[in-house]
Amino acid sequence: MKRKISNSIKFVSTVLITSALGLVWVNWYLHLHHQSLPTQLNSIYWVGIIALIVHGIEGLVAAFKANARNEQAIAYGIYTFFVGYIGLKELSDRQ
Repeated sequence: MKRKISNSIKFVSTVLITSALGLVWVNWYLHLHHQSLPTQLNSIYWVGIIALIVHGIEGLVAAFKANARNEQAIAYGIYTFFVGYIGLKELSDRQ
């Protein structure tokens, strides 16, 4: 994959995953105060939850794969959680 496209995807992915984490936090905060998200944000909230689950699985795979290669498992797991598939691809391309 071209470097410029890869960097753009990593940037956008990091922004969106951070936004999804923020939306989950806001939803949690509102529930503590017996309120709820506006109905317009419900579908965005659930798409964010799915993205967080998928990225979490990718982060776990990257952590186990990095650990098997005697690399920094936690760092690769967190990095891959935020950038997604590209993090796994970069780890696979490392020799």
